Amino acid sequence: MSIKAVIMAGGRGSRMANMTDDCPKPMVRMLGKPILEYEIECLRRQGITDIIISVSYLSEVIVNYFGDGSGISPATKEPFGVHIEYYIEDFPLGNAGALFCIKDKLSNPFLLLNADLVFDIDFAKFINAHTSFGGVATLFTHPNNHPYDSGLIISDKSGRVTNWLSKEDERPEWYKNRVNAGIHVLSTDIFSLIQKNNKLIQTVNQVKIDLDRDILKPLLKMGKVYSYDSPEYVKDMGTIERFSLVKRDYENGLVKGRNLTKKQKAVFLDRDGTINKYVGFLTDINDFELIEYVPKAIKIMNELGYLVIVVTNQPVIARGELSEKGLEEIHNKMETLLGEQGAYVDAIYYCPHHPDSGYEGEVKELKVECECRKPKPGMLIQAAVKFNIDLNQSYMVGDSENDVLAGKAAGCLTVLIDNGINNETKNEHVAASLLDFATRILEGNLNE
Repeated sequence: MSIKAVIMAGGRGSRMANMTDDCPKPMVRMLGKPILEYEIECLRRQGITDIIISVSYLSEVIVNYFGDGSGISPATKEPFGVHIEYYIEDFPLGNAGALFCIKDKLSNPFLLLNADLVFDIDFAKFINAHTSFGGVATLFTHPNNHPYDSGLIISDKSGRVTNWLSKEDERPEWYKNRVNAGIHVLSTDIFSLIQKNNKLIQTVNQVKIDLDRDILKPLLKMGKVYSYDSPEYVKDMGTIERFSLVKRDYENGLVKGRNLTKKQKAVFLDRDGTINKYVGFLTDINDFELIEYVPKAIKIMNELGYLVIVVTNQPVIARGELSEKGLEEIHNKMETLLGEQGAYVDAIYYCPHHPDSGYEGEVKELKVECECRKPKPGMLIQAAVKFNIDLNQSYMVGDSENDVLAGKAAGCLTVLIDNGINNETKNEHVAASLLDFATRILEGNLNE
């Protein structure tokens, strides 16, 4: 792939205590190999072999290990297979100061990566999305298990970023769990745009620059920043606790398995009566309440590597009883409450249609027979196409016959949550609760 990658590797890693006393944070070893080497391997596998690394703290450790990329890895005994140049910061330039010093070496577009990440993503898909957006910056965004202390990215339906809340910023009570992963595709136009609109960088020369605050956030008002949302694996290892989790995920095959070039397994979840307490047609956000132990159940699915995708019929939209904005707020509440307990959903699909007319305030264009309203499988099929899901290895879980029928029509395994209402529905699997289902996946005895 003919694109250059810039890796910002100047950080010391002060939050990792004595793990970085004698080496830069990107050179901390996981399973015998530096974190930075995992990044370079992922780039190389996808044909991205032209790399610039910006280094500062103990820079000689990185330079001596990788050289110009033409040598042999001390860890794997295999060729690195890349070409590496370095920009050595005489003093720390922040996480983006070096960009302006190497801009003449960059082609359009280019990748910009943080060096403390463990990831495996489909870069071709990411870069193609950037091209289709037509902006100057595209952020890789995803849900995570700690959105309450992460920077939040808020985008419109086109993917354009409309707001960017740092973890220190005041945030709304309910929010969508989407955070910046530290991987970007940038256009070289970004340099001229920023120099025209940011006095700090107009005469940049060895100036400490923060990527988010000084470069990307100023572009929001210009409508030039987009988000590419993906459930692929990206995690930083900036603390000892996160490092341990990443190591476990790598050992379990979760890191490579989540690359969207590979078939994914998913759990499709109905919403009302499965995730939140059933109150009839839910139109008031104050009536939304998670069922006990649902966050624990979804967290198990997250850790097992299943995509967790909500598929819900919402006829209240067609009936004029709830706006799409109101539904978005309800779903933001769901994501916030789940995130507070370390769980997340990867995507939400809803059907706004309802075929029957006669409701005051109804939205006539939504009063149609559609392919997305359960028991039809349209929402599951849409998700399968977008996320490369193997439906035969996935589950549809819900509390009604329509959920079961939609799952069967899509080719999924189906699980009925037995809430005492639909006991007569014939189904191959019945679970007492979502936690019962998740626990039996974990223990491998679903059929018991």
